[in-house]
Amino acid sequence: MAQDDAFANAAAQPLSVLTGLGKSLLAALEKAGFRTLVDLWFHFPLRHEDRTGILRVGELRAGVPAQFVATVDHSEVGFRRRRALLVSLGDGSGRVLLRFFHFKQAQADQLKAGARVLVYGKPRAGGYSLELVHPRYRVLGADEQPVVEDSLRPVYPQTEGLGNARLQRAVELALERLPEGDDGLLAGLLPRQWPCLADAIRSLHRPRDRRELEAITSGVHPARARLAFEELLAHHLSLRLVRQRVRSERSPVLRASGRLRRQLLATLPFTLTGAQVRVLAEIDADLGRSAPMLRLLQGDVGSGKTIVAALAALAAIESGMQAAVMAPTELLAEQHRRSFERWFAPLGIEGVWLSSRIQGKVRARALTRLAEGAPWAVGTHALMQEAVCFRALGLAIIDEQHRFGVDQRLAFAQKGGVLRPHQLVMTATPIPRTLAMTEFADLDVSVIDELPPGRKPVQTVAVSRARRDEVVQRIVDACAGGRQAYWVCTLIDESEEIEAEAAAKTASELTAALPRLRVGLVHSRLKAGERADVMRDFAAGELDLLVATTVIEVGVDVPRASLMIVENPERLGLAQLHQLRGRVGRGVEESSCVLLYQPPLSTTAHERLSVLRRTSDGFAIAERDLELRGPGEVLGTRQTGATAFRVADLTRDAGWLARVREVADRLLEQDVGAAEALVRRWVGASARYAKA
Repeated sequence: MAQDDAFANAAAQPLSVLTGLGKSLLAALEKAGFRTLVDLWFHFPLRHEDRTGILRVGELRAGVPAQFVATVDHSEVGFRRRRALLVSLGDGSGRVLLRFFHFKQAQADQLKAGARVLVYGKPRAGGYSLELVHPRYRVLGADEQPVVEDSLRPVYPQTEGLGNARLQRAVELALERLPEGDDGLLAGLLPRQWPCLADAIRSLHRPRDRRELEAITSGVHPARARLAFEELLAHHLSLRLVRQRVRSERSPVLRASGRLRRQLLATLPFTLTGAQVRVLAEIDADLGRSAPMLRLLQGDVGSGKTIVAALAALAAIESGMQAAVMAPTELLAEQHRRSFERWFAPLGIEGVWLSSRIQGKVRARALTRLAEGAPWAVGTHALMQEAVCFRALGLAIIDEQHRFGVDQRLAFAQKGGVLRPHQLVMTATPIPRTLAMTEFADLDVSVIDELPPGRKPVQTVAVSRARRDEVVQRIVDACAGGRQAYWVCTLIDESEEIEAEAAAKTASELTAALPRLRVGLVHSRLKAGERADVMRDFAAGELDLLVATTVIEVGVDVPRASLMIVENPERLGLAQLHQLRGRVGRGVEESSCVLLYQPPLSTTAHERLSVLRRTSDGFAIAERDLELRGPGEVLGTRQTGATAFRVADLTRDAGWLARVREVADRLLEQDVGAAEALVRRWVGASARYAKA
């Protein structure tokens, strides 16, 4: 442990120990969030620039960054298309053009004919020669010889108030204080060919040459492998520590006779699938223990997770406790509310509905009923507010949990009072095994991998926008038969306002083209109440066609809807397209999903649409989506649940995950303190396990 202690002690030192920083730079670093040495050690470069040599202009290649010296032949301010400073240079071996769209007159005066310039940038093919747009440059003196650098220059992620040169200087000073030696307890758990921690950190900041840089970038370098492994281990441990600390608390033992459950099952127009029965048995086993249940319930769209959640809630209610369901949107929460009311009302069990729209006397009454012991509640984030108090919360159910994150799940669990409620979290987005092992290491996993009998697969076709009129006719034919349809508009990297305008324009066009159909419109710019009203009208059959943005991705169950048109599907990932497709095929009718794409398709977009046509297996689709788009997209949005890794890449490093679990087991058995130190090293003071 000696070296671990040495690293931890050095890592925790404030930046003020770096005497060469200066007050101005120190203040800028602290404002940007750099407070200790480890913050700088683990602030790795985005890329490196090779300024260790100087090429001739004739040696430049498009797309390959390079440094060269040339003399200005001619410069002018051009106005073709947009104002730009154009500078032509040469060195006898060739000519190249510099193009500046943002410049000052002083810059134009510098770059006059005859000036010698040292330039660094990435050339691209131009009209008559290679050109560089906004390259970095320095005007040389008449007899000045350019000095090349002796190592690759790191380029760090942009940080407000800090230029790269200042940040590079700070990192260099911090690296001088890296403690040398072995890695303490962790050393015996890592492959021998991997470098020690200090050497691995230095390699990522300062690769010796381009060959080493390429090895690091491709992921095969031992230094990158070592740091990626350690980072995955730290994040895995942070969740395992959550699990340990939560499991050390007590939860109510929920052992019901099953009377209420049998009554509900007798009223259902369907029987549970084998997968639902198996998952329910796993949940019951957890509820019957005093250790808190921490279980993730996965199931593809339409697999029947909600009825499983309701049957679990009855176990809590029959045991004299309360059950609560929290969903990320009012639309989804309302659907759960309707389902619970439909199933529980015949049993004489009344619940509470709570969302941000519930205000005044109605809200006060709802809060009173919860405090007095209302058996069940359904709501949005409003259930986590400070004023909400349960008399005896025994089971907390969280739907679409990846939209909340670990901290919010833990906050909801605090509502149980002295005893921590059991926790069941659900997702309709199948999570690939590699993601589940890292993002949900604090949870046991149950999977409903069987669809209800009679559920017909949705026929999926990809159609070019050139055949849009044929697609519109399909809507007419479907609605003429008493069915309903969705038309989903998608925009990516645009504002919600522009997306809403696009949906509104499409709704207007379709209303004009289909005067006999009742057309509704839903988008994220509508107030929650207005959106819910339109959805209710569609669910009640008062609308034939619903034009919407991807806001309908989850939480809409309309059995008569049998046609889904997704416009510009190439802009979405597989998981999201699969979720949208799951909005149809919920009744007895044959259902279709039409992917109305804009040609030509990129190779990746073509592959996504092909996968969707080939399979309806959500887990297979999620695995492919992980390969194509990365973990942040598969889980929803990067800022809500997915871990942003500094070095690790789940797609590239998935092969390490089994070993990560083994090492985590060893560390937790041998030295919990070392495990916690490793988490602090990578996750920092805000480590999720600390909030358990």
